[in-house]
Amino acid sequence: MLALERRNLILEKLQTERRVVVSELSQLYEVSEETIRRDLDKLEKEGLATKSYGGAVINENVSIDLPFNIRKNQNVGGKQKMAEIVAEMVQDGDHIFLDASTTAVFIAKALKDKERLTVITNSMEILIELSDVSGWNIISTGGVMKEGYLAFLGSRTEEVIRSYYVDKVFFSCKALDQEWGIMESQESFGTTKKAMIASGRKKILVVDSTKFDQTAFSVAGKLRDLDVVVTDKRPSEKWLARFTNAEIECRYPKQP
Repeated sequence: MLALERRNLILEKLQTERRVVVSELSQLYEVSEETIRRDLDKLEKEGLATKSYGGAVINENVSIDLPFNIRKNQNVGGKQKMAEIVAEMVQDGDHIFLDASTTAVFIAKALKDKERLTVITNSMEILIELSDVSGWNIISTGGVMKEGYLAFLGSRTEEVIRSYYVDKVFFSCKALDQEWGIMESQESFGTTKKAMIASGRKKILVVDSTKFDQTAFSVAGKLRDLDVVVTDKRPSEKWLARFTNAEIECRYPKQP
């Protein structure tokens, strides 16, 4: 097993159990305790974990970006429900943007029974996911690949995005605040999403409930930029009132 694979497995374990023990990880992955300590040192330097006596605990800081493959496995049920709602909003023949979020990967999967879609994306994962779909026009933005995110970013990416105007833009975010609006942990993701928002007729934010009332480093847009918010649970009355006042439609799974 490669060291990167082992660290990702340790990180997944941290996500579910909140803490890990060096001796247990050593036995589980059949490596020395010193090797495990080096893995935990690496995770701590990346801001993903905090070392403690005999092990480590998860870093709860919302501004920390987890690796793509870890985030993709979080809240799978919620992302599938949101993707189903999004699929109802897409018509055959639509031109759409999909961002490089893990949520957008689930959206891409949910759209596969549609016909004649044009999908523009800066996500390598979505390009791979849709590689077996026929009859669609799939366009990559290109740009600089962001290590660990499977995302194309940078000025070239934004230039390509601004050269199109689509029916619907579907994107997610790191945090959503009533005052600051749509936020990202890194400026490059924020500016890419700004370009998408400016290049679509209908702007749909697809974001799970854990992102509400959170803030992050870079402002990607304001609430007034949105037409629809799709989320995995009914928002609080405060948020529902805010959406109503801003003339934003809010969609979420209905309770049976």
